[in-house]
Amino acid sequence: MEMSNPEERTLRVCALYPDLMNIYADRGNLLVLERRCAWRGIGFQLSASGLGQELDGEAHDIYYIGGGQDRDQRMCAADLLASKRSALHAAAARGAIVLGVCGGYQLLGHAYVIGEEEIDGVGLLDVRTVRGPGPRLIGNVAIETSLDDPGDWSDSGERPAIDRCVLAGFENHGGRTHLGPEANPLGRVLEGYGNDGHSGWEGARRGNTIGTYLHGPLLPKNAWFADWLIVTALDVDPSALRPLDDELERATHLGARRAAGV
Repeated sequence: MEMSNPEERTLRVCALYPDLMNIYADRGNLLVLERRCAWRGIGFQLSASGLGQELDGEAHDIYYIGGGQDRDQRMCAADLLASKRSALHAAAARGAIVLGVCGGYQLLGHAYVIGEEEIDGVGLLDVRTVRGPGPRLIGNVAIETSLDDPGDWSDSGERPAIDRCVLAGFENHGGRTHLGPEANPLGRVLEGYGNDGHSGWEGARRGNTIGTYLHGPLLPKNAWFADWLIVTALDVDPSALRPLDDELERATHLGARRAAGV
């Protein structure tokens, strides 16, 4: 990462379908990014791209898509393929962050299957989601994640040698997401269901493209992850980020962990 002063930079964020993909107050994730930048003197620019609007794959540092109801997700899936797929692939290829939460996570994969219907995704993540007859996976969840080197997570069951961090939140999804051979999990489930309720994995990551089922919303409960997104998107050294008084943020994070039993 660069050693440049982040206060000389502007974080450019694009929210995809913020009016449709915004259940569980996922818009709060954008507010956390905005406030943590403002408190540090970092510029912040928020744009939106809705139905029928073209997307510029070169114009933003973070591309964000939240969760939505099945009806809204169908509309957004069709629009993603028609007007935004190429731009998202271009953004991911140059290292921009693409973050999908719940329904957004599912749309970053190959497909979301509901009965006989198959909703195509943009294929940025090697995952496939199937909604079967089983119960919804609902409740507080906590995972340990290895963001510095996602390749360290392996199916052998061995834990990575590097330090691990905890993400906590709330999950509510009927789909079971299955990782393909080119997908790394975002983390290992400590408590909760995760991708499918039995594999022990939660989320997926490929480069700076990340998908997760953690709502709550995600970033207010995990301020450290918001900072990781900021430094990664701006390509600056974490030590260059001005420390903040995060007493309330730490208490919120610990509360979310306790709610999950961690």
